[in-house]
Amino acid sequence: MRNPRFIRSLRIWLTPGLHVKRWLLLFMFGVMLMSFGLAFLLRTAYMASARAPVVYWLSLQFLPRWPRAVIFGGIGLFLMLWALVRLSQTLLEPFTEPGEDVARQVYRHRRRKLGPRIVCIGGGTGMPSVLRGVKAYTSNITAVVTVADDGGSSGRLRREMGLLPPGDFRNNLAALSEAEAITRRLFQYRFPEGTGLRGHAFGNLYLAAMAGVTGSFEQGLLMSNRVLAVRGRVLPSTLALVQLLADVEDDAGRLERIYGESLIPRLGRGKRIRHVYLEPDDPPAYPESIKAILNADMIIAGPGSLYTSVIPNLLVPGIAEALRASRALKVYVCNIATQPGETDGYDVDDHVAALERHAGRNLFHYVLANDKIPAAPPPGGASEWVPLPAEQTGGYRLVTAPLQDSERPWRHDPEKMARALMDLLSRHTGGRISKLG
Repeated sequence: MRNPRFIRSLRIWLTPGLHVKRWLLLFMFGVMLMSFGLAFLLRTAYMASARAPVVYWLSLQFLPRWPRAVIFGGIGLFLMLWALVRLSQTLLEPFTEPGEDVARQVYRHRRRKLGPRIVCIGGGTGMPSVLRGVKAYTSNITAVVTVADDGGSSGRLRREMGLLPPGDFRNNLAALSEAEAITRRLFQYRFPEGTGLRGHAFGNLYLAAMAGVTGSFEQGLLMSNRVLAVRGRVLPSTLALVQLLADVEDDAGRLERIYGESLIPRLGRGKRIRHVYLEPDDPPAYPESIKAILNADMIIAGPGSLYTSVIPNLLVPGIAEALRASRALKVYVCNIATQPGETDGYDVDDHVAALERHAGRNLFHYVLANDKIPAAPPPGGASEWVPLPAEQTGGYRLVTAPLQDSERPWRHDPEKMARALMDLLSRHTGGRISKLG
């Protein structure tokens, strides 16, 4: 009786690109050499007892020699392959998800390693959504994260320990982790009480501890990429402790400068951000982030807070220069809803214009925007849906798709967004990129 699961598993093991067949052939060659040695012994025993009835029937002497060779060879090959599959399942079982076929997991792992090189630039709550989506297509992912956060638990650790703010790193590490659900819950847990602990997220304390163990935040972050079985890596845009500043204009045309990333979204109605800056204004870019951008097949900026998550990365001179020099396909993913205090009244073209004021024109080839706009406004009353532009003023190409999450329509659905991005990359490269789950 045929075993469909065994046949499917065997077919996957023999799929090109898994680096399995070469070792299987070497194994078979070793078995063949060993068989020669056994053949000499068996031939000697066979000649000594050829007239015995048991030997006659077991050796199938009533058949011609070539059918006997095919029968014995086929049975041996089947037993050898079956044993290899079962052995691999037994050896890999402690390291794979329960109830799922080992061959399929190995196949997905190998295929992801051959996937496109994708760099995501941003921070905040938007970046984990795009990472969560694209990790189904590739494990060659680099998240370049802003380091300007100075509020909440991250701000406290930054002020008290001199660390880079760990909040955005925590969220993106969880999004790329193999065990995302439990990692996200664990990292997002905030201590409700305790002297010095109250309000701190566990993930922030974990990264602070890793920085202490390894000697630096940079090394702690690299070690966390391995410890958490991350599909890709999370890197800072710079190692400098930068502060984000904003020039804000009120209805009367008066300008005011706001110091601190956490204060910028609290501007309230009647005030508009004109420009944001970093202090110091020329922090050195993190070398690995520059290398990833230059070697990328696709670079994705956003979604996320325009002035406090996306643009701060582009204000690091080396990041902006590498982005402009890269030959990758560059896409900006526009937010679905406006953010109070940052982008009130913005349409898609306004978002792009803000990017160009800070980083220069024609930086992105495409802008991906949501085209399914509900009749009801976003909940809370403070935000609005970001409309498509009545007329494009920039040199970008606008691509639209229904990108909303069904449960939280003001946010992107990771799967829909990733599919739209991979379709763009497929058109750019001329080859289809498949989801591997």
